[in-house]
Amino acid sequence: MSVKKKPLVVVTRKLPDSIETRMRELFDARLNLDDTPLTKEQIADAMRTADILVPTVTDEITEELLKQPDCRLKLIANFGNGVDNIDVIAAHARGITVTNTPKVLTEDTADMTMALILAVPRRLIEGTSILTEGKNWAGWSPTWMLGHRIGGKRLGIIGMGRIGQAVARRAHAFGLQIHYHNRRPVAPRIAEELGATYWESLDQMLARMDIISVNCPHNAGDVPPVVGAAAETDPERRLYRQHRARRGDRRGNPDQADRNRRDRRRRPRRVRA
Repeated sequence: MSVKKKPLVVVTRKLPDSIETRMRELFDARLNLDDTPLTKEQIADAMRTADILVPTVTDEITEELLKQPDCRLKLIANFGNGVDNIDVIAAHARGITVTNTPKVLTEDTADMTMALILAVPRRLIEGTSILTEGKNWAGWSPTWMLGHRIGGKRLGIIGMGRIGQAVARRAHAFGLQIHYHNRRPVAPRIAEELGATYWESLDQMLARMDIISVNCPHNAGDVPPVVGAAAETDPERRLYRQHRARRGDRRGNPDQADRNRRDRRRRPRRVRA
């Protein structure tokens, strides 16, 4: 009785032990145990030998690589929330399926955003650097490192999707007043739960907020420059800005993300997003 051959999987970076262990159980997995980023040539070689490639968000899977005549990939399983690092159009042209891991980072991103919202007004980073970097500290005084309380402040959320709503839930628990700008208002049930006020005009919302959290894709034209200009219109006003948006393309090229979005609209759905 012949033993069925396991698919050959090449993993480009060191992944959590539990994931690598499961991969070894299911596949003929080649792991990157020392976590050294693969070069373009090494990725090209992996695409010529593997059935499945598991890249991460820092690995660029370009049209040039995918057009190799001896590329034998059947699946690109991206270890990331998006597919901005992959030329999906070129992959589909070769009959290669592309998958990602959507929605898994919503709560984690919201945690980090709330940490920033707390850290900036309370000057936590400044205080930590004084105590840990050997800076001269004369001791406590009533006005030393005075920050600002966040309870009662107005938080303006730009982009009230999954992450924006997760941020709002956390901020609401800290006593912040929730305001948001979005393409359309959220469901009345959600707005009531969060005590959220919808602003159709971004300009009008920004002029009234104490803290701004940007939670929308950082593609060309999505994040208006008015976010930065809001703080300049009133020099006496303190405006805190937190930006936890995912770039359209981490290499500074939003065009790839735009191409991928257009491709998903035109072609049969192969990318889970």
